[in-house]
Amino acid sequence: MATVAVVGVTTGVMKPLLSKLTKLLEEEYVKLKGVRKQIKFLRDELKAMSPTLEMLADAEELNPPMTAWRDKLRELAYDLEDCIDAFISRVDHERDGHSGFIKGFFRKLKKLKQRHDIANQIQELKASVIEASERHKRYDLAQLKNKSSSSSVDPRLQALYEDIDKLVGINAPKKQIIELLSMEMNGSSAKLKVVSIAGCGGLGKTTLAKLVYEDIKNQFKCAAFVSVSRTPDVRKILIHIANGIKCTDIITKDDDEQQLVNKLREHLHDKRYIVVIDDVWNEQDWGFIKLALPDNDLGSRIITTTRSVTVAKCCSSQVYEMEALSFDDSKRLFFRRAFGSENSCYPHLEDVPDKILRKCGGLPLAIVTVSGILTNVFAKTEWDRVLNAIGSSLAKKDDTKTMTSILSMSYFDIPHHLRTCLLYLSVYPEDHKIEKQCLINRWIAEGFIHKEKGQNEYETGERYFNDLINRSMIQPVRVKYGQAKACRVHDIILDYIKCKAAEENFVTSLDAAEPVYTSEYKVRRLCVINHNEENVTLWADEILSQVRSVTIFGQPVKFTLLPSTALRVLELGDCRGMGGHHIASIGKLFNLKYLRLCSHFITRLPENVGELQHLQTLDVRGTIIEELPRTIKKLQQLAHLYVDSDVRFPDGIIGQILSLEELRQYGVVSYEQGQSLQQFSKLTKLRTLKIKWSFKLPDGSEGRSQAEGIHNYVGNLLFSCNLHNLIYTVEWDFDVKYPMALHSWHPAASCSIRKLCIERIPIYRVPNWMGSLVNLSMLKLEVMCVRPEDVEILGEIPSLLFLDLDTWGGTGGRIVFPGNSGFGSLKYFSLCIDKCGTSLEFEAGSMPKLEHVELKFNAHEMECLNGASSLGIQHLSSLNKAEIEIWSDWRGYDHDDTAQCISRAINAAIDTLPNRPTASFRRVHSYCEDFESFLRELNQNHEGLFNEWLKLWQIREEQANQPTDGETELEDETHEKEEEEQTGEKEVAHQEDSGSSN
Repeated sequence: MATVAVVGVTTGVMKPLLSKLTKLLEEEYVKLKGVRKQIKFLRDELKAMSPTLEMLADAEELNPPMTAWRDKLRELAYDLEDCIDAFISRVDHERDGHSGFIKGFFRKLKKLKQRHDIANQIQELKASVIEASERHKRYDLAQLKNKSSSSSVDPRLQALYEDIDKLVGINAPKKQIIELLSMEMNGSSAKLKVVSIAGCGGLGKTTLAKLVYEDIKNQFKCAAFVSVSRTPDVRKILIHIANGIKCTDIITKDDDEQQLVNKLREHLHDKRYIVVIDDVWNEQDWGFIKLALPDNDLGSRIITTTRSVTVAKCCSSQVYEMEALSFDDSKRLFFRRAFGSENSCYPHLEDVPDKILRKCGGLPLAIVTVSGILTNVFAKTEWDRVLNAIGSSLAKKDDTKTMTSILSMSYFDIPHHLRTCLLYLSVYPEDHKIEKQCLINRWIAEGFIHKEKGQNEYETGERYFNDLINRSMIQPVRVKYGQAKACRVHDIILDYIKCKAAEENFVTSLDAAEPVYTSEYKVRRLCVINHNEENVTLWADEILSQVRSVTIFGQPVKFTLLPSTALRVLELGDCRGMGGHHIASIGKLFNLKYLRLCSHFITRLPENVGELQHLQTLDVRGTIIEELPRTIKKLQQLAHLYVDSDVRFPDGIIGQILSLEELRQYGVVSYEQGQSLQQFSKLTKLRTLKIKWSFKLPDGSEGRSQAEGIHNYVGNLLFSCNLHNLIYTVEWDFDVKYPMALHSWHPAASCSIRKLCIERIPIYRVPNWMGSLVNLSMLKLEVMCVRPEDVEILGEIPSLLFLDLDTWGGTGGRIVFPGNSGFGSLKYFSLCIDKCGTSLEFEAGSMPKLEHVELKFNAHEMECLNGASSLGIQHLSSLNKAEIEIWSDWRGYDHDDTAQCISRAINAAIDTLPNRPTASFRRVHSYCEDFESFLRELNQNHEGLFNEWLKLWQIREEQANQPTDGETELEDETHEKEEEEQTGEKEVAHQEDSGSSN
């Protein structure tokens, strides 16, 4: 049976090794006799073989000798990198312990036994490299090329001839695609329209496109359905289009691509046509194909299907993202295929069919494949066998060849560096929610990510993560502000990559219940799932000496942390029973780069954590550590630090971790702790900072002074640090009684800030300087009362993509976004109006690129909206999605009619929009309170306060465009009484995602 190649050896091992060898040659200590020469030889030999490995990575089938050579070289690369790391670690250890390093170390190193051990090891590895090189030269690579390019039956062919009677859940998406193709857009229905269908392999894109095509093709004079291969021949595609539209008489065998394009355009220029381009793989292919399909103003239509959302958006502004089948539709399809009837009932199978369907996850390809295996099979033991195979070995079975082939097409289409990152996901169990932060930092620690110009490693890793989502290889989870905070891997795809990772010795997965490991290869990355309640011993200590990463899920396991230069990643975040004794000797892991702990049994970090000189990520969220050890300052490569807000930092320490790029989160637990924020100005590499306020202010002028002081310390960070992301929030148990006056911050227009979130801390007004922040793309604010001037300033932010506003209401009972209000780049807008009585109005031309709107407001009566029942949503011309949350009074009133009336008005407005946005409505019972009544109630309870508020708003509107230092004093005097006595204010009952800033 042919072996399918994977890329672990190419990007996961070889490229980092070559980079390390090159860097090593630049170091002083390789001038020792013989060391430099041998390292240079190793680098040159491996570099010469690297192109062959690249070719092997793209070959879907290899003969056994080539497979054996690839595996041998992969293990050799692992051993060589371990040897190099051991050498560097020993050198670094000596460097730290001696002054006059170069001369002193050279004299000392000659006497060390370790030097001889390393020299002998390098010599042995050199001999192995020479042997591998000689074998490489003996291979006939032409044989490889011919084998990899051999044609086979296209696994997508079956979808083109699918029996309609066997299809399930296809009618609704078919109707929607036809509506997108036929609807009028601004009265220009004669214009060429392109609709793109996007989704992962096996979701049924080809089947859907074929059904739509067959249903409407008679409305057109010319029609063609053409499939694109992963490595397409554009000339053949153009000829297939010509065959479909019946113009082969003008085509000759000598026509090149340009001539074919010209002839197709000439033939189609006066004809109404429909063309389906199935399975477009990249933007370049589409860019050439579309040249042959002219916009002839005759109402022509094009449908494209693709596995990449990025490619889909390149093809068309109208993208239909296919969804998985519902559970009911999945069940209908499954039983129809397995037993010929949707209503089949076999009680003896118990809940096994349901479990199988949940693993198939609504993927039609998987359902059809598995049901095919179980056709007319009634023995429960066979059903149990198939259930157990999903997620462990299904991809290896001969009767799943079609499904595996389709998944392989997606896998081999992604670049080499992404394949390595995708394979790494095989360390996680089924249905696991994989946090983006943790995953990217692990990729960095493993050496899978390399800095690119203008980006640090984490930003590059985010691009990799998003690319895998866009290619439909992973599923986004907790999407907020256009970014997924986590992901999942579909069980069928996970099964596929687990098989690949095992074949390549990329990841070794063990179940603690059956801790048996037999392999000719060393364990390189170890994943252990331990569901046992008691500690178990899984492996011998010597195995750990070569392991690069250890991930444990479930209960702790018995192991000893021996001195290691190989271990880079220790992931214990899902091992909740881990105790402090398990990590007592953590300092022995000299090359550890990533450490994550999450256990309530861990109360402190050992002092020897400071010995981890290469540690880049430290994550101790979820532990009950109260204070970090002072030795943390020795971690001069620590870039990412994640702690809970109640963890204390020793005095003066934070300003000494000079390599820090990200800190989530720094808890301000006292005013004195807030003063320490000044230390962050020393951290020139800091890009992301989350600050959480979690202490009560004293009453009166002292509390006001402390609040202003901490606010100003935070504001100073915008121009004293090169921050990209700043999140400033408050613990839910505390209220900041004193609103912020942001005008005192006043960062430069060239400030690097990209994301600014100020949560649960109200501000008086939007400061003028905010409109000039040229790099700001995401903003979250709580504005006490939104004025027209605030809207104008926010609209001036040139690159703002995501805006999240929370407010009590608007001046004059209105919040209006006029057509000239700016917001030229805005794609997502969330607005929460806490009190009722404010109308929200989007005017024609406002927010021209807005795709997603989320609105939350009070409405126990129609009057709560102040006459704006549709909100003007019909003017949001680019809208794709609307989420509306209506709060209605819980005090014994039935306001269903009001909520339904509002929903109908908004729905009617949405139905007029060109993109046919999806709309969801949610009703929440809460205490509804009118904004003006709220102020009057304050006035009744606190004499004269309401008049002071009115006076304040009048003065602020007059002086909004002329902020001065005197304005701050007036602001403070006007609000002092109100802010000191406002602690009893009622809070509107609405929920907010407390983790959204993460």
